[in-house]
Order: sequence, then structure tokens, then C-alpha cells
Amino acid sequence: MNGVIEALHIFDDHNALVLSHTYTGRPLSATHLLPLFLDHPSPRPNLIYLPNTNPPTLVFSLVHANLLLLVTTSSEIEPLLVLEFLHRIVDSFEDFLGAPLHAQKIEASYDVAAQLLTEMCDAGNINTTEPNALRDLVEVEGFMGKLLGNLSLPNLPTKGGFGAHSSGPPSLLAQSTPALPWRRANVRHTSNELYADVIETLSVTLAPSGRPLAAFANGSIVFTSKVSGVPDILVTLTGPSGKHNLNTLIELPVFHPCVRLAKWKEQPGLLSFIPPDGRFILAGYEVDLLPFGDAKASQTNAGNLKLPLSLEIKTGLGHAGSDFEVRLHINRVFGMGSSLSGRGSAGGRGLGGGPNPGTPASPSLQDLIVSVPLPADVRNLSEIRPSKGDANYNPGDRFLEWSIPNKELASGASYFGLRCTVVGQQMAEEDGESDPTGFGFNTGGKDYAYDENYQSNALPKGKRGKEAAAAAADEKDERRAAQNKTLMPSSASVSFAVKGWLASGLKVESILIDPRKSRGLGDTVKPFKGVKYLTVSKSGVEIRC
Repeated sequence: MNGVIEALHIFDDHNALVLSHTYTGRPLSATHLLPLFLDHPSPRPNLIYLPNTNPPTLVFSLVHANLLLLVTTSSEIEPLLVLEFLHRIVDSFEDFLGAPLHAQKIEASYDVAAQLLTEMCDAGNINTTEPNALRDLVEVEGFMGKLLGNLSLPNLPTKGGFGAHSSGPPSLLAQSTPALPWRRANVRHTSNELYADVIETLSVTLAPSGRPLAAFANGSIVFTSKVSGVPDILVTLTGPSGKHNLNTLIELPVFHPCVRLAKWKEQPGLLSFIPPDGRFILAGYEVDLLPFGDAKASQTNAGNLKLPLSLEIKTGLGHAGSDFEVRLHINRVFGMGSSLSGRGSAGGRGLGGGPNPGTPASPSLQDLIVSVPLPADVRNLSEIRPSKGDANYNPGDRFLEWSIPNKELASGASYFGLRCTVVGQQMAEEDGESDPTGFGFNTGGKDYAYDENYQSNALPKGKRGKEAAAAAADEKDERRAAQNKTLMPSSASVSFAVKGWLASGLKVESILIDPRKSRGLGDTVKPFKGVKYLTVSKSGVEIRC
């Protein structure tokens, strides 16, 4: 596959064209492309083939912040390469134009956007996409440049002179560009800092018995480097049982191009690299939290996963089976400890002498929200009774949302409950079995056949009436319970964030700078180092009824 990118088109949320950039050939125009793209039924995939165009066209799409980005090509090309290119465009636009990205920012800085698109793709071939390299190549007009741009002053610097990294011509910029495309030349910082943020997204599915069916943690190591010169850094990772089985713990690892893969393959857990300047994603990984083998997995429960909470839902409660209850138990996770100081490490102490909340020594549970989807036949919830927090139900979305404030979580309470009563369609005898004509002609399906007992030893009329009424009431309750059973929720999910704790047990043991391989950093300079851990679950822990 040696295809090239032919054109890029960006549309706003009203399908109005914001920017159109042609790289090569004679691709479809934006006015012809958009209707063909919108004709494809939703949900639209990221790659759509248009066979009826001349020539047949591949359309790659990305939706970001109400912006629609479309890339077209008429030749075979690696799909993941183009999709990654679209994500790099968004990242570069946010880096240069500011986040959040919207149409007004692109229109106001079209000159910068055009330079970025030209540098990132040359004649259809993807070229420079690293933000640090683009900083040295793209001229950004600063505040003073905009202020003095219309004045004819002698020896006025070029666009890059105010607010840019260099005021020289592009030829000089190219000569000073380092051999590392991901790092700017001549980096200088007054305060040298090295930060590592390990963020994991938790996804767990539990059976009604509480046994986990699937449990995964997708993690990212976000590194921030603000060090002068060209530092050579070594980051050491460890798992719950040490370094010896780290290669089996971490699955599907991906790394920034700066990471030396040979070092990782030789010693899993060691990340050796020369970092870009600023904040970047150093590595990504996936961890399967369930033990290997079906026999072990069948004996695993939610407690073995060491989740910060456990969720339980009971349905069909009450006299008519119209109530359900959600029970939430908070589990205290153990601190991981850390050898690094500062920035949320275990060494921080609170005002009371104990560790600071949100550190590995004292993890902090925050932003707890329980979501319960309800069937379409549920008209409303007549009663919503949370023990703590606020619970709201929107009949249009058919979602019950229960949020618990952070102060309640910090108070040390370990149990929270929510009980609700569902209201569905009225029973058949209430809305369909009445006789609207008054002549005894039933239209609701009730049988009026004469079935009284002819025998003389029949029960007295009063006693017979009471038993019949009791039997009718019991039958009515059974029908109502059967109907309410269809109104019960089938699952519940919980969203939360835990600062200072990771579900996988991964830990950054050390961050070191090799003085022999580093350049431009004085021997007396000791960068400030810090590590933060964060686990996020966006409706990631789900239990089924």
C-alpha cells in the first residue's frame, strides 16, 4: 500500500465548510463529498468506500469537538496511518490554536492552520507530526507581532520574532533543528521538573452473583519533561509482585517513538528515552485483571479484584414487586507506596499528621455516580429514596442517575443505599376492562359467562363473596407482580475516580537522569520529580441482574 492523502476537509456542527486543503491530484470537492458522506446511515464508520465516484474514493472521518474532519484518497493506503494522522492534526491544532478546538479558532488563525497542514503532509505523504518539531518549523505571530504588523518599522523581526522560537529565516531554522524530531532545539528551563502521571481506565463486568465476567485496565503513562538541554532519562516500572513478571502483566504495550525498544525487550519495565519538551504520552498498555484459566476465574469474585467499591442490585421487592434497591459498599484500598517525593507521593503529610488524601498512602475516592437504565415501558418512578446524595430520573432518557458528594465519601461511610418504586402501564382491568356501553358487552377481554354453582350445598353468599374477593385480589397482585417484573432494571453501572491508586498495581519505582548520556544539564542541577496515580471509571463497573 503506497497510496497518498489527497485532501482534507473540516466542517463545523452545522455542516458548513471551515477549511479545505488539497495535497495532490484532483480529489472530490467538499461540496460533492459531504452529501455522499451524510447519505451513509448512522452510525458511520471511520472508513467509508464510495464506489460510484470517479475515481472510487476512500473517506476517512473523525469527529472532534463538534468538528467533522474528512480525508479522501483514491488509492489503497494503510487505514490506521490515516486515522492516526487525523488525531495528530487535532492534537497539533489544539497545541497551536488552543483547546478546546472550534471553528472560530481555525478561521481566526488560518495562516497557522495552513502551515501546520503543509508541514504535516507533503504532496500527500505524511511528514512531520511531532509537536516539538512543528514548533521549530511553523511561524506563529505573537501578540507584539500582531500589534506592530501594520507598521513599517526598520529592522522589524519576522513573524517568529515575537512569541515564536526563532526570528531567523526557515533555512537557519532547519539547520538548527536537532536530529531528534520529537524535541525542540536549544531547550531552556529555569525550573527543571520531571513528572509522571499514570492513568488507568477501569472496565469490569459482573454477573448477578458478583462473579466478574471480564475485567480490564487500560493505562497511559503521561510524562512531563521540563529539563534544559538534552536529558537521557530512565524510568523503572514494577508490578504488584516485582519486576520479574512485568512482561506478563502488561499486555499490548505501545510506546512513544522516543522509547528505546531494545532496552524494554531486554529488561521489561525499563523505559529509556530522550523525552520531548513538555507533556506527552510516554506509553500505553492493557492489563487483564482476571487470573488465567477458567477454573480460577470461576472462583474469583469482585473482592479478589480489590475494587474500591462493590455494587449490588435487588429487584422485585415490595408487596407488588414494584421496588428495586441499589446497594453500594465502599472498600478501602491499600496504599501502594512510592520512593519518589512530592506531587502526590507517599511522603506527603496532611495537617493531622497522616498522609495527604489522594496519595498512594491514602487513596481518595471521588466523583461517584451510579447509573441505572430502565426499560421503555417504565413511565415514571413514584418514589426515589437515596440514603445519601441526590438521585434524579429523566423519563426521556430512561436513566436513573444517583450521585454521592465527595464529602460523604470522605466521611468514612461504607454503605449507601437507593430504593425506588417503578410505575408502568395501568393494569388491564383499570384501563381496558370497563364496559363503556353499559349494556354488558365487554370489550376488554373479560369473560362474563355464567359459572355459578348449581348445587344446593354451595357456600353462603357472604362467605362466598369474601373468598371470591380475596381470590380476585391475590390474582390481581400476581398479575401486577408479573407485570412489574418486566419493569425492573437489568443492570447498573458506576462511575468514579480514585486518586493515588491503580487497579493493576503498577508503580513507577524511580525516575533517573543519566549524566553521562545527557547534554546541556549541569552537574549541580537536580530536577524535581513526582508521580501521580489515577484510576477512572466512566460507567466502567457494571453489574447485571
